[in-house]
Amino acid sequence: MKLIIALIQPHKLTDVKQALFEAEVHKMTVTNALGAGQQKGYTETYRGVIHEINLLKKVRLEIAVNDNFVQPTIDAIIQGARTGNIGDGKIFVLDLPECIRIRTGEKGSQAIG
Repeated sequence: MKLIIALIQPHKLTDVKQALFEAEVHKMTVTNALGAGQQKGYTETYRGVIHEINLLKKVRLEIAVNDNFVQPTIDAIIQGARTGNIGDGKIFVLDLPECIRIRTGEKGSQAIG
């Protein structure tokens, strides 16, 4: 079992979700996040005052998958999120030692589904 964490551009969320659904991955957690990477932010002027924006909006996806779904999930995220520009995002793959479904008490790969 693996936990896949992806940080992507907010406007690419619909494309990533569509690619995941086509890869038979339907369960995910989505949260809004702020972060800065290689693009380092930007400056803007509002009413004559210069503001430095160095934390940019991102979307964080967390997806727990069984081992046979790891590569299809990664491929789907890349397909949906890639624009070829700086700031497309990152994917992290972590080992998931245990998963328990609260409703039934199922454990391991049966709990992930």
